[in-house]
Amino acid sequence: MELRHIRYFLRVAEEGSFTRAAEALGIGQPPLSQQIKALEQEIGARLFRRLPHGAELTEAGRIFHDRVRLLPAQAAEAADLARQAERGERGTLRLGVTGTGALTPLIPRCIRAFRQAYPEVDLRITEGNSSVLAQALLADQVDLAILRPSAADREHLTEETLLEEDLMAALPADHPLATSSAALPLADLAADPFIVTPRDVGTSLHETTLQACTDAGFVPLLGLPAPQIASILSLVSAGLGVSLVPASMARLQMPGIAFRPLADTRHKSALAVAYRRASTAVLVRNFVRTARRTGALVQDG
Repeated sequence: MELRHIRYFLRVAEEGSFTRAAEALGIGQPPLSQQIKALEQEIGARLFRRLPHGAELTEAGRIFHDRVRLLPAQAAEAADLARQAERGERGTLRLGVTGTGALTPLIPRCIRAFRQAYPEVDLRITEGNSSVLAQALLADQVDLAILRPSAADREHLTEETLLEEDLMAALPADHPLATSSAALPLADLAADPFIVTPRDVGTSLHETTLQACTDAGFVPLLGLPAPQIASILSLVSAGLGVSLVPASMARLQMPGIAFRPLADTRHKSALAVAYRRASTAVLVRNFVRTARRTGALVQDG
């Protein structure tokens, strides 16, 4: 049963006349009559009673009419929704965000810009550390993620840098170097234990911290490990060591912690939007395009 047959049937029912229906449809009356006859044969029931000056629905025709009268509008709506999905204007996008990224103003701006541009997309946001998000991408549990990039991710993921933040030293509030506002030489912390994420949990910040200390002329003494930056800061606040964290962490204003800018490190902490290399999903492309417009990506991963 073709949709055009339904449209022909509904027009004849509306007009009450094969002649007027044919004129409205822009086809000849004989072809229209043949199409309706073919529809009746397919259904196995007579739909119209032919009258001298028109046509009226039979009982079978009225029942059929009640069931199919909305089909053309529903088909048009379905086609429109399909076109929206093809353009990435509708569907579900699973976005992973590292917890520290939410403290960076650019990330909420990217998400807000995407919601404004694609309000019909069901955006589902999950939070995790960067290593967990990279694994979630590879396992197809999220479609893309905003994370701290690592060289270990690049074999199967595309990472495009959104921004690069300076590193700051996080010190216990009662640390001898906590009160000065001057930039701190990193080597001044050589005797302190450094609280970092384990390598298998937070590869990016772990590697950055060790390399920054090496460049400053010392091998850091590693203190207690912590799985996330929030837990790192908790241990720093407890006086168990110092840490290097992205500058945006100073927004937390946690009690018991002093943040000091560093005087002599070129190392930064990056945030990137990452997605599977094989991904061709238009929803992913639309988010990345929005992120580019919003944040002016500084480099390709």
